[in-house]
Amino acid sequence: MFVSHTIRDALQNIDRCVHVKVSKLKFEFCKIAHMAVGKLYIGKKVRDLRLTTHATQAQFAERLGISISYLNQIENNQRPVSAAVLLSLAGKFKIDLSDLSGGEGDRLLSALSEALSDPLFAAYTVNLQELKLVVHNAPGIAHALIAAHQGFRHNSEQLASIDDTLGRASSIAENTPYEEVRDFFHFVDNYVHEIDMVAEELAQEIGIGEQDAYTSLSKYLENTFGVRISRSNEDDDLMRSFDKDTRILTLNPYLPPATRDFQIALQIAQLSAGQLVDRVAGNAAFRTKEAYEICRIGLHNYFAGALLLPYRQFMETARQLRHDLDLLAVRFGASLEQVCHRLSTLQRPGQKGIPIFFARIDRAGNITKRHSAAKLQFARFGAACPLWNAHQAFEAPGRIIRQLAQTPDGVRYLCLATQITKGGRGFHSSRQHYALALGCQISYADQFVYADDLDLGNRTAFDPIGISCRICERTHCASRAVPPIKSQLVVDHNSRSPLPYKIRSITE
Repeated sequence: MFVSHTIRDALQNIDRCVHVKVSKLKFEFCKIAHMAVGKLYIGKKVRDLRLTTHATQAQFAERLGISISYLNQIENNQRPVSAAVLLSLAGKFKIDLSDLSGGEGDRLLSALSEALSDPLFAAYTVNLQELKLVVHNAPGIAHALIAAHQGFRHNSEQLASIDDTLGRASSIAENTPYEEVRDFFHFVDNYVHEIDMVAEELAQEIGIGEQDAYTSLSKYLENTFGVRISRSNEDDDLMRSFDKDTRILTLNPYLPPATRDFQIALQIAQLSAGQLVDRVAGNAAFRTKEAYEICRIGLHNYFAGALLLPYRQFMETARQLRHDLDLLAVRFGASLEQVCHRLSTLQRPGQKGIPIFFARIDRAGNITKRHSAAKLQFARFGAACPLWNAHQAFEAPGRIIRQLAQTPDGVRYLCLATQITKGGRGFHSSRQHYALALGCQISYADQFVYADDLDLGNRTAFDPIGISCRICERTHCASRAVPPIKSQLVVDHNSRSPLPYKIRSITE
């Protein structure tokens, strides 16, 4: 009897402790969520979620435990969601809270803000609240305006160059196929769910990560599709060539192992996921056949990357290694660029990785690859900020350069940059040099090994950087290349600073 009472008392104590701890956790979560999101307007996402569940406003409000009028105000972005509502959404609809904020909203807001900073809209002063209302309530209109502005820019640039394209009126006002495809990947968060899932399942079937990738891939290619791998005898720039009749995949013998494996994975993508890729590209409704074909290339490459670096396995390893790029490259037999690129695609709903930004930049400052799941968004036009550490990577090949940086909106980041060299098979071969830039908001910095000895709490340690000079709000920057578009210049002939003018915002 004594033992029975003791066990019962112990269980009651445990139950009380668990209940108290859960209550405290819920309280702390609500408090942290409220502090983190501030005023979060996600009306369209809440409305879309309600419609996918085929619920009326009354039914949906009842499930959330709120009034119909409050739900109506949330859906129309007249009131922000509270932490309690966020908890209800997460608990009752099994969704990831990170899926309700950021994402496309930040990218769309950045792109729209940049478009409206054009002198074409000189009579209109951009109001951040108005932009947010458009992005949240009418994203289709925002996309249309961005596309119209892009067409206007191409029109102006071609007219200014007075080249032979002036007579091609049908193509002047459209984006190039390459830009159209780049925007497609940008606005799907650089993550294509169907393709990623199929590639991950195939990686498990093949045994990626269990043995040498080349062995696994080449065996699967031959056993499943009857394709043999051969080496070319010619020393040229051709990396791969597939003969459908002989079923022979010819690879350049001088390819680095990571590139060789990627080309084999790409061939597997074309043979095993062709219909899936065609469907995804077709659903994107591109304006031209060229854009459709370029997108197919991008999706095949996406499949190859997802096959070599399977989503969950790669994400878990990245967390274990604290995102050490060199160790990740060795662990998966991949290149640094493949690792950085894959980190930027970890945006699976409910299983998201660290929200990072990633870019590849050439020596001229052109951004040849770009994606950001973080708040920082790259400029669609013009070069990157000269104060960004990405440019320093060319001065220190082989090193990973670190920088603590802060953008004009007050958000702070951990920025990493390193140089890579591509090509260069033989003394007379040309080499391409790029800088890879990777980073995250400072709140995630502790999950990167590169932040271990940095003084993250010292605000003076953060360099002020911008997005692009043409839209940067900073008025005192000696490294500025061009004046901001929406500004007035004041010239004083009797005094001189690093810049030959002073900048006055048009709102002053």
